[in-house]
Amino acid sequence: MNILFVNPHYPDTFWSFRHALKFISRNASFPPLGLLTVASMLPHEWPKRLIDLNIEQLADSDLAWADFVFLGGMSIQKTSADEIIARCKRLGKAIVAGGPLFTSRPDEFPDVDHLVLNEAENTLPLFLSDLARGRLKRVYTSDTWADITTTPVPLWDLVKFKRYSSMNLQYSRGCPYDCEFCDITVLYGRVPRTKTKEQVIRELESLHAAGWKSQVFFVDDNFIGNRQRLKKEILPALIEWMDARGHPFFLNTEVSINIADDRELMRLMVRAGFDAVFVGIESPNEASLVECKKIPNKNRDLLASVKIIQQSGLQIQGGFIVGFDSDPPSIFDQLITFIQESGIVTAMVGLLNAPNGTRLYKRLLGEGRLLSSMSGDNTDFSLNFIPKMDTESLIQGYKKILQTIYAPKEYYARVKLFLKNYDPQQTRGFRIQAIHIKALVKSAVLLGIIGRERFQYWKLFLWSLLCRPRLFPLAIMFSIYGYHFRKVFEQYG
Repeated sequence: MNILFVNPHYPDTFWSFRHALKFISRNASFPPLGLLTVASMLPHEWPKRLIDLNIEQLADSDLAWADFVFLGGMSIQKTSADEIIARCKRLGKAIVAGGPLFTSRPDEFPDVDHLVLNEAENTLPLFLSDLARGRLKRVYTSDTWADITTTPVPLWDLVKFKRYSSMNLQYSRGCPYDCEFCDITVLYGRVPRTKTKEQVIRELESLHAAGWKSQVFFVDDNFIGNRQRLKKEILPALIEWMDARGHPFFLNTEVSINIADDRELMRLMVRAGFDAVFVGIESPNEASLVECKKIPNKNRDLLASVKIIQQSGLQIQGGFIVGFDSDPPSIFDQLITFIQESGIVTAMVGLLNAPNGTRLYKRLLGEGRLLSSMSGDNTDFSLNFIPKMDTESLIQGYKKILQTIYAPKEYYARVKLFLKNYDPQQTRGFRIQAIHIKALVKSAVLLGIIGRERFQYWKLFLWSLLCRPRLFPLAIMFSIYGYHFRKVFEQYG
């Protein structure tokens, strides 16, 4: 069988970093890890190709070659997925689709020939068995969680490494918390399932053997879901492997804010090469945290926790949400103040939306307030439900937040505040490459000469060069990030 894997296009969003990637001549942040893992589960002798629409075009000749088109994706990729499906149908190509997009919304894809839903470790073997017998069904599903200790190393042979800024791997699935607006527990459960330390090392070794020497993102929705195993097995193994190979990677991941309560865990993560973590902070309003069942964030000095994590040597990329029923009219100013005082440079503020299958979705449906399925992008000013706050007031307040925190004056002040207090402990030093020189020159022209932030850019440029020279590359990176964030939100007015 000739198998063509197609990764749908991501729109230009906060997390696409598309405008920032242009500075280093990269097309996308990450390759499609799910499709690459599925590729390893198929018979070795089957010819396989990957077309990632975020870095290249899908030609009719690619489709003509394929016996099956395997399609994956997240909710935000639905528009592109629909276009691919329609194109395959016109050419008479059989489609096999799976992943979070299709698992959460299977009824929205009547033209997909075969839906291999839930976790591929459970459902793909059923599909392959029926294929061998010539008795394929349309839907394959499972009500049990997969044993991910059986998950193979992704098929990196399909990847065009030079087109991406980072590689990715998965250590665990599931989250011990059950926030009302989050669909992770719907898709992967509340008991974190983990790979073995041998699996994690094999995946890192496979990337290293392929010549990769840059960022690696652990895509776990909560990397610290099983802290004891991390501290006793995984992180010591990571430290040993990284030390033996001269720390070839910078690592980052997603964690809950209660990592601030475990200094030993943070120390080990930094020692292993982690330099950044995404944290869902959501809201400085305690009533909103109680409403959405954000357990780790409740009854906590959030600002103090942020400072503890940053001082440990981990940059925080923060997620925030407005639109909770409990949000007061003052929430917009509260959030601006919190973000500015926290020094969180990469602060993603989104409007509350209800993903399919979540407790929030079911509650709003029961209250008659649900409007539609969500787009997958909560930064595009769309709401899929009727909020308690006046909708126009909510949208205008949301715009005020974005216009403030990403305005050059406020944004660069936040960068400088963070750099003043940040003391990275990484074993690996910054290694200058040609793409970094290119990015520096581009930033000097686009931001320092043409851009409206040129005063703030050169002020930060000189301050970091003279006062925090070790963090100068980080200062330039944050300047480029700010350019991307402003470009993304400009498209919404």
